[in-house]
Amino acid sequence: MAIPLTDPRQNAALARGEHDNPFAYLGPHRLGKRTWVLRVFRPGVDAMTMLPGHKRLRPVSLQAETDGLFAARLRAEPGAYRLRVSNAADIWEEEDPFRFGPVLGEMDRYLLSEGTHLELWKALGAHLLVREGVAGTHFAVWAPNARRVSVVGDFNHWDGLRHPMGRCGSTGVWEVFLPGVPAGARYKYEIRASDGTVLPLKADPVGFGAERPPATASVVRDLGAKQWKDDEWLDRRGTTSRPDRPIAIYEVHLGSWRRANNGARPLSYHELAEQLVPYVHNMGFTHIEITPVSEHPFDGSWGYQPVGLFAPTSRYGTLDEFRDFVDACHTAGLGLILDWVPGHFPSDVHGLGCFDGTALYEYADPREGTHRDWGTSIYNYARHEVRNHLIANALYWLKEHHVDGLRVDAVSSMLYRDYSRPEGEWVPNVEGGRENLEAIAFLRRMNEVVYGHCEGVATFAEESTSFPGVSRPTDAGGLGFGFKWNMGWMNDTLDYMRRDPIHRKHHHHQMTFGISYAFSENFVLPLSHDEVVHGKGSILARMPGDEDERFANLRAYFAFMWCHPGKKLIFMGQDFAQPGEWNHASSLDWHLLEEPRHRGVRKLVSDLNHLYRTTPALHELDCEETGFEWIEADAAEESLYAWIRRGRGETAPVVVVCNFTPVERAPLRLGVPAAGIWAERINSDATEYGGSGRGNLGSVQSEPVEYHGRSDSIEIGVPPLSTLIFELKR
Repeated sequence: MAIPLTDPRQNAALARGEHDNPFAYLGPHRLGKRTWVLRVFRPGVDAMTMLPGHKRLRPVSLQAETDGLFAARLRAEPGAYRLRVSNAADIWEEEDPFRFGPVLGEMDRYLLSEGTHLELWKALGAHLLVREGVAGTHFAVWAPNARRVSVVGDFNHWDGLRHPMGRCGSTGVWEVFLPGVPAGARYKYEIRASDGTVLPLKADPVGFGAERPPATASVVRDLGAKQWKDDEWLDRRGTTSRPDRPIAIYEVHLGSWRRANNGARPLSYHELAEQLVPYVHNMGFTHIEITPVSEHPFDGSWGYQPVGLFAPTSRYGTLDEFRDFVDACHTAGLGLILDWVPGHFPSDVHGLGCFDGTALYEYADPREGTHRDWGTSIYNYARHEVRNHLIANALYWLKEHHVDGLRVDAVSSMLYRDYSRPEGEWVPNVEGGRENLEAIAFLRRMNEVVYGHCEGVATFAEESTSFPGVSRPTDAGGLGFGFKWNMGWMNDTLDYMRRDPIHRKHHHHQMTFGISYAFSENFVLPLSHDEVVHGKGSILARMPGDEDERFANLRAYFAFMWCHPGKKLIFMGQDFAQPGEWNHASSLDWHLLEEPRHRGVRKLVSDLNHLYRTTPALHELDCEETGFEWIEADAAEESLYAWIRRGRGETAPVVVVCNFTPVERAPLRLGVPAAGIWAERINSDATEYGGSGRGNLGSVQSEPVEYHGRSDSIEIGVPPLSTLIFELKR
């Protein structure tokens, strides 16, 4: 009695879209000692013929079974066959995906099952392949609790019945190779949950491209196409991100730095390479930091609610065009820092939320898994596959896109389980405390992996609490970041600067307090996008006084900042004193550079950058107490501050004097650390910066007059609302 070619139960499972092991049933399979069976599931066609790869074999017509299942008995293994398919309207040839079998090998499977695949993007996602001479795309996605997963797209009319995926052992991963699917193809995953529910179509969590929002499909992109030109930069970039090197960061939202077509559209990655990169280079910054470019559905999130962590946003171009932008940064000698968001993700239905019908990427309990402030979901850091997904994503940007650093967003919200939660609405850790021990372990491991696998890169923590050791190595009990944003310094100094000078004497300590902890971490002094949104106005708008005084205050503050210990960061627009609050949908007000005061601020920022980069005393010991010494910290009545910056060895010291009142201080005697000529390198009141031009004629000779406990001193004039920077001439 002949063995039946098909199993009615499996046929019905395919027709219902519930078959979870199509590789075991579809394609060619041995039926007996001398016979094979070929099964093809192809709904919506009338007839099918196998065109065998062996010349000695003849075409074989497949018998139509039930519910779109075709089958034929074969005398031998068919080899590299094709299918001739017909319906009432057409006849065509196509490949059978199920003749190729699984792609992922044993090592990939082992690492996936362990949740330790550090190059996760090489196993999951959509990869262009050539198998047995046939070009196509291999799709793989993690959905361990799904009953069935299919890949859908333009290539199969978004029909989830046509291309069911196969389980990859016990990894929780589903995979299939689809011949003929090219780069640029749109796709999603159709997932049937364990309860039988078909979920909304999901974008690929490890997709390398995406449609331009508001469309939400993933797009097949070729990771191997880019020919990099930055070998020289990569060889030396380790010298650009150490605590003893100058780091001056220009933070940019790519969509609103400058816009094209009278503001109708943002610049492309290529246009940004041609316009933004030379601008930042000429301004003397060392790094560009960009707000998140991982694909995100909502423009108004500025990228901080990403859905596609592995996909550079299509708003500005393709994956390779983004890489060209990175290449342009490196050619210009600029590092590129990427804002990275491992703390939460949005609830958009095509995203990670309940990805396979369960709380897969997020905590199930809303007391752990929901951000109250942002209405987003929190990653489940207790799950090793989720931790691995995030750590691999960090490596992906650094390795595949040559990014030089990651600024990790909202670290404070990750560290504490009670972050922005009232009593009774958070879950204590296993020790009964408020720290999120799993998130802390994740951050430590992320930093260990990043620094261990990518030479010369740096990580930056946006962390606003007093959590100890954020930038301390993990083997010393720290979190392992390279740098930490100094949010306390930013809040204190901006609060001081917004006050009328007549009241500043009562808040004198706000400008000095930062030194008391300046060397407890490797700090970055940030004036970021967060300081020019949500009704805060611009930095210029916070300065008191009439128009001239506001600009003078800002110039004095910038010079104070550039001479204070810590690396520097300002957000775009601050470089020329944009007066209005930042709008993510509009260009910066570049026309303001027609006005001398705005040009003056830009000139000052540029000169500060160049002085900072070329003066070791201003950066070499940024993170060490020996690099700083007060000359005058207690002149509250005069709102006057003076200090010394030092570098290593015989480096010429720098003396800084700040006057935050509208009253000139002249003559002012100041003790200095050495005798000689002190060159006035920067005077924020210089006419070229839009000031009055009062100063010290370029230099001043010290005198052997004891003052401020020092054997030598200088007598200078300090203009109103100004900062002066002197360097000892060797």
